[in-house]
Amino acid sequence: MVMYIKKFFKKDSSSYNKEKLLLHDEKRNGCCIYFNNIQDFAKKAIEMGKNDPRKIIFSLKMGFALFFVSLLIFWKEPFPEIAQFSIWAILTVLIMFEFTIGGTLIKGFNRGLGTLFAGMLAFIFAQLALCAGEWEKVVWVFSIFIVAFCGTYLKLYPTMAPYEYGYRVFILTYCILIMAGNRTGGYNVAILTRLALIALGACICLIINIGICPIWAGEDLHRLVVKNFMDLATSLEGCIDGYLNCVECDESTNHSNYNGYKSVIESTTREQTLLGFAIWEPPHGRYKMHKNPWRDFVKLSSELRHCAFMVMALHGCIQSKIQAPPDKRKVFQNELKRVGIDATNVLRELGTKLHKMEALNSHENILKEVHETAQNLQKKIDNKSYLLVNSKNWEIGKPNINFDDSSNYENGSSENLPLNFQSLSETAIDIRDLHTPQYPKDELVTKSMLFNKQNHWPSCLSILDGEEIDTIDEIETYLSASALSLATFASLLIEFVARLQNVVDCFEELSQRAEFKEPISVKS
Repeated sequence: MVMYIKKFFKKDSSSYNKEKLLLHDEKRNGCCIYFNNIQDFAKKAIEMGKNDPRKIIFSLKMGFALFFVSLLIFWKEPFPEIAQFSIWAILTVLIMFEFTIGGTLIKGFNRGLGTLFAGMLAFIFAQLALCAGEWEKVVWVFSIFIVAFCGTYLKLYPTMAPYEYGYRVFILTYCILIMAGNRTGGYNVAILTRLALIALGACICLIINIGICPIWAGEDLHRLVVKNFMDLATSLEGCIDGYLNCVECDESTNHSNYNGYKSVIESTTREQTLLGFAIWEPPHGRYKMHKNPWRDFVKLSSELRHCAFMVMALHGCIQSKIQAPPDKRKVFQNELKRVGIDATNVLRELGTKLHKMEALNSHENILKEVHETAQNLQKKIDNKSYLLVNSKNWEIGKPNINFDDSSNYENGSSENLPLNFQSLSETAIDIRDLHTPQYPKDELVTKSMLFNKQNHWPSCLSILDGEEIDTIDEIETYLSASALSLATFASLLIEFVARLQNVVDCFEELSQRAEFKEPISVKS
């Protein structure tokens, strides 16, 4: 019995020690994970400052502004109320101090306008409350209801959306002024003191934010539009190279060379935000023009976004389950590549000139080369249209011709065509169709047989997964669709070239409005 008890306690103590060790390991692992998270956060914070030093400068400016405003706490004579209500100046700095100058100005305008109207109404209702005698509290409570109702209703008006913050400040300031005046019994002193402190905080905020390393929203908008041009050019170039090199869809899904168009499409919200700030900024630096060009910057980016939709469609062709055979892509390779090179050159040239704020040369057509290459691509499609459709099923002229040399249709040769029984138009249309495999119509074809015959078309692996092809018509359907996908890619590229005209027109309109400098070649 004693031995049994000893064994029991021995087992119990050993299990307890194991649990204790496990808890200790869990605590140690938890501490390590927590420490690693802090370390990663510190590294990311340092990297953020290195990537954009303006954020460090902005933080320093905020610290300086609050430092100077906080000195009001030590104010004694005259007007000892300044030290008592100095929190109003501190709150003004915290609310107004935005990253960009335009943001600071619009916040300051909203706060100043809301505070001014709130102070005026508070002064009027304070006089009415003093005249009301015993009904004083009823007057200021009823006035709060009227101000809150009117301010909330007016801010819901659609055109008042940019001033929504001002209405909030208006209601908040009025309520605080009335309550403070009722508590102290001095409405006029409370109103004037708070208005003066708010004005002082706004002045300190503007002086420091504008006077020390100003950050302009207009410059950020300018850089964003330039970046959109460069990103779209890189994306277009990557899509064409990927298509001609028969890149698999899995490889191109998350590649930055293909997905540059996404940043152009997703930049709408940021552009509108920067536009709302930029229109409040005064002329500065190289933007000292009489007219405000920022809406034209956004309009130019909007036209560029229409081109980005075409690049997105081109990227969709790469990710499509139905792909054109590589040998057919090679037939149009030179023309497709030439159009892509010329189109990317146009985008990069426009982006460079926009960055330098340089106008286009009036004696040269920037779209001349890309239009010529697009016309050559269209002519090649017209001449080789028999490669893009299943001409076997056309109703006019169905010659039963077999060709052994597959290189003839790539070179567009028509030496062996019988011409004695067709017209010239029928002869041009009914050129042979070599991409259709010659299977017996009654034969059942399995998926493995198709893959052995069509190694250049791996996309049908995902389409026909787990299925069998029962007839030769299904094979012809997939082959016809694969050839037609090449025509889709080419037509999207031609549509992209057509949309470049609108981009160039918007650029010229912007260059006139923003007074871009003349190009160097024109000056020389």
